[in-house]
Amino acid sequence: MTIDFYLNRIICGDCLAVMREMPDESVDLIVTSPPYNLRNSNLKGNKRSFKWRAQKHGYPHHDDNMPHEEYVAWQRECLTEMMRLIPATGAIFYNHKWRVQYGLMQDRQDIVGGFPVRQIIIWQRKGGLNFNDSYFLPTYEVIYVIAKPKFYLVPKANHVGDVWKFEQERKSKHPCAFPAGLPERIIGSTNAAVILDPFMGSGTTAVAAKRLNRQYIGIELSPEYCDMAEARIRNEMKRSQQQFFNQL
Repeated sequence: MTIDFYLNRIICGDCLAVMREMPDESVDLIVTSPPYNLRNSNLKGNKRSFKWRAQKHGYPHHDDNMPHEEYVAWQRECLTEMMRLIPATGAIFYNHKWRVQYGLMQDRQDIVGGFPVRQIIIWQRKGGLNFNDSYFLPTYEVIYVIAKPKFYLVPKANHVGDVWKFEQERKSKHPCAFPAGLPERIIGSTNAAVILDPFMGSGTTAVAAKRLNRQYIGIELSPEYCDMAEARIRNEMKRSQQQFFNQL
């Protein structure tokens, strides 16, 4: 199937299965944030923490509670497919979260090791909750820039530093939605024409792509989040049309 079949669509299904059907080097840029596997956690009997994780980090069709080795293998499979889909000028912006598990930090090197990580961007969030008294409150996440050899930023984009301050999205029904400014900055820093997010969630990457007049492809396992993403994209199109008519 040609890439035209996928353009400007939210594909509701398993991301690995969908990506395996897509042609080689068919997307220019991937911006994504997978489920973090946070419910596979060392809770030490902390009922408040368990209840909060279940409420805030539950997914309708993914329990986010895989054995760690299986989770790592799954994510490496996903990254391998993503690498196949981008050309020599492409890159993957892979947002993840470091965390402490059984007293030791997971810095996700077991996932990204061996892939061409060019840079780590720190996304500094605002506030948060910490139910564990063995470490300080985490207030940032990381974005691994996994880049092919000929990937370059647009002129002057390299003047932006590698610590980005964006307040987390608070109004979304999705438990871990991007703030819209994050994918907008990434996409706007490149000449990428086709943007893929294989963990589309509530559609933020697609909305950012539309705002920047780029084409998007979204993949999402949950039908509820697919509907949410489609609704957000429709609202974004209405907003853009209204802005256009207001300028006439």
